Amino acid sequence: MLFRPRYTIDTIYHLDTDVLQQMNVKAVFSDLDNTLLAWNEFETAKKMDELNQRLAKAGIKLVVISNNNAERIGKVLNPYQIDFVAKSRKPLPFAITKKREQLGLAKDQVMMVGDQLITDIQAGNLAGVESVLVKPLVETDKWNTRINRFLEKIIFFFLAISHRVTFKETLENG
Repeated sequence: MLFRPRYTIDTIYHLDTDVLQQMNVKAVFSDLDNTLLAWNEFETAKKMDELNQRLAKAGIKLVVISNNNAERIGKVLNPYQIDFVAKSRKPLPFAITKKREQLGLAKDQVMMVGDQLITDIQAGNLAGVESVLVKPLVETDKWNTRINRFLEKIIFFFLAISHRVTFKETLENG
């Protein structure tokens, strides 16, 4: 299904590098706002840096795929040398596919992690990579994300009819 994540986990920070290596994941593509960082605060930057270092030590590349502009993303990520794609136009899959191909990776070696069904999960599914839904880091959203959250409630309703979406500390089938 277009909006169904392959996996769920409560936060990107609980991704287990041993599990990712067993899955042959070579790159974790992640949304930025409310997935790696709370959209309205930057306290999670240290956790983001630690995650990046932990993934790198395991031979896994972290890449941010965001609909934000390069100036906004670069201001946050450049100090940590985290690669990114700006203005990705999610839910379209082109940025994910292009970056995956630039890295020379197969679809099954890439995982797209995000907090939104309509942008992140749909883009990952359309690109044919593993998709992982996380809970948003904070309950509030920017004004332009609130519309998506409203639509997501409807999608979650229909997903819950056939399969309940749960968030745990380990990767679970979505």
